[in-house]
Amino acid sequence: MDWKVFLTIFGTVFLAELGDKTQLATVLFATRESLHPLIVFAAASLALVATSAVGVAAGNFIADQIDTRVLSYIAGAGFIIIGAWTIWNAS
Repeated sequence: MDWKVFLTIFGTVFLAELGDKTQLATVLFATRESLHPLIVFAAASLALVATSAVGVAAGNFIADQIDTRVLSYIAGAGFIIIGAWTIWNAS
């Protein structure tokens, strides 16, 4: 296993997930006294694994259809557009 790639992916996804709506929803579920923290952890973890599986499957399928370099440009442009839109709406 290429640990450098593993740690890069882990770090990127970990940082992207910090403070997002998924984590906030999990925090809110964990504050309910009627829910055991282990159930919240297990359900949230399983949901993240399932969404990651969908992402990997979709990425693998798309990579078979589109040149990955073109896909990187599209993804980069998408992030720039979302960033510009966010800045524009914050003004």
